[in-house]
Amino acid sequence: MSTGKLHGRGGGRLHAMRQLTWCGVLVASVAALVACGRDDAANPEQTPSGVPTRDRGDAASITISGDDRAAAALTWNVPNVELSLDGIPAAKRDASRALGEDRLYADAQSAIPLYLAILKRTPEDKDALGGLDRALTAVLADADEALSESDDDPSALRRAHDIAAVARTVRAEDEDVVAFLARVDRADRIASLNLAGERDVAAGRLGEDGSVGALDRFREVLRLQNGQARAMQGVAAVESGLIRRAELAARQRDFDTAARWLAIAEQVRPGMDTVTDARARVEAFRLAQIRQLHDESLVVLGERGGLAPARRNLAEILRIAPTGNVPAASDLRQRIELASRYGLFRPGQVFTDALASAARGPEMVVVPHGGFRMGAKDNDADAPKAEKPQHYVRFDRGFAMSTNEVTVGQFRRFMTATGHRARAARRGFSTVYDERSGNFVRRSGVDWRSDYAGNAAADDMPVLHVDAHDAEAYTVWLSVQTGQRYRLPHESEFEYALRAGREGRSPWGDGLPRNRSGNFTGAGDRSPSGREWSNAFSPYRDGYWGPAKVGTFSANAYGLHDLAGNVSEWTGDCWHVGYRRAPADGGAWINPGCRTRVIRGGSWASSPAQTRAAWRMSTGLDATNARIGFRVVREI
Repeated sequence: MSTGKLHGRGGGRLHAMRQLTWCGVLVASVAALVACGRDDAANPEQTPSGVPTRDRGDAASITISGDDRAAAALTWNVPNVELSLDGIPAAKRDASRALGEDRLYADAQSAIPLYLAILKRTPEDKDALGGLDRALTAVLADADEALSESDDDPSALRRAHDIAAVARTVRAEDEDVVAFLARVDRADRIASLNLAGERDVAAGRLGEDGSVGALDRFREVLRLQNGQARAMQGVAAVESGLIRRAELAARQRDFDTAARWLAIAEQVRPGMDTVTDARARVEAFRLAQIRQLHDESLVVLGERGGLAPARRNLAEILRIAPTGNVPAASDLRQRIELASRYGLFRPGQVFTDALASAARGPEMVVVPHGGFRMGAKDNDADAPKAEKPQHYVRFDRGFAMSTNEVTVGQFRRFMTATGHRARAARRGFSTVYDERSGNFVRRSGVDWRSDYAGNAAADDMPVLHVDAHDAEAYTVWLSVQTGQRYRLPHESEFEYALRAGREGRSPWGDGLPRNRSGNFTGAGDRSPSGREWSNAFSPYRDGYWGPAKVGTFSANAYGLHDLAGNVSEWTGDCWHVGYRRAPADGGAWINPGCRTRVIRGGSWASSPAQTRAAWRMSTGLDATNARIGFRVVREI
């Protein structure tokens, strides 16, 4: 084997030999017998370590990795040693003493030049040949120990390089030396590949895509030496780098890319748990992101203009969510739907708004969004053409309606706060029920503080004797006090709320009302003087003649009281004879400057036909009487 082909670099530092000058060793060992010849003047050019660069014959061809200066010192100085025959025994003793029983590397190296000097004088000296063999064996043993430490200690590999230079110079053709040189070559190749791989890792050149990179280099090391620790750590570093890329992609919510990096990382060290653990971390991060987007959406849904960002967050959740049902997405979708229909409220929710005066506004209930067929059916014999044609109306957004008619007490708070002059008070009269005649008559001194007969009304009674302007003034005051938008109900809202999901002729369906289900005209009811209704539900009885206090009777399916009875109510719509071209979206139907409004809902004095769900009546804006009150709607 031509060992000169095994190695191709030089220039390391000599550590174990400690820059020994071999001539100096000989002088110290056989001072009286050795003449150390020097020819420095003839060879003035020096290497950085002080070793002359003269022609050294075969020794000059050494190309082993490591510090060839040690070998250069050996082959340069030994040929110049003049050892007399008488000095050979002393040199043998010093060489044997240098080897010693422990065969230390430094001592073995000290023995080698002595044996070489002896063999120069007496080439067949068996003692010197055997000693040189023992010294070389000791040096190679130390070199193998250095190689075993080279994975963790780069200086150990440099020491092995230095020994390799000496061993090859001393006995290049020896089988043990040749094998050792091969081991040094492999260790050098391994160190070079590991270093290059580590640099690739630091530069992000992992080689995961088939290009030359860290992974190829570390795997090449493992082909040279199975289980090599540094390369195994390098492969693990490549895997970690791929996992880091996956986690970075996950932080950017690019979970498809994260999954791709993890799939590549899984092929680096098959069977390991690291990628499984990384997948769990990525999934945990994904779920955390979904929860964060969900929670952020709940916050913005509570703010004006929050629907748009909430919808964007929902789209992001659906984009990053794993396949299958995602509870957070389902919940957010439902909440967005509710918010788009009801703002911050829920269908059926009951609430009151605070007034600036520290009091509370009317109790409100959220009416669900939906659609219904408004108006009377063609086969309804009691329905005039003003209630037709029946048409479909849909509310895309819910609204809140006061659970009861506005009471005298609630209207009193408004009057006290604003000093508003109500119509009946300005005019000095209103229409009341006259018990003596059984008719409705005009009476002076009656206003919003009066009951149906013109007497003082209790605060929990529905306010009467107010016209449309009075009712609207109250809604404006409520809006200012609460910062919310209050108004009179639209006619379609009133019928929708009155029907509460039913499609029959009457608010309760078809047929007769159940006893005490509302304040209607009943054949069993009697006035204070014993009068009866000439046109009434028979045999119905509710026990009232005149309005009852609000909330006396049960609420309908939407939580609203007295829409079909007790008192009729103002709406915000102008009167139109029939529903041709009526709004289909639940909006108000208003003509600028109109003088008549729509009245909705039966009263305590209405005939059975006027208690139908589709019943409607036109009344002048300034009308006041004992049968008309109002309730309010709040937009949400």
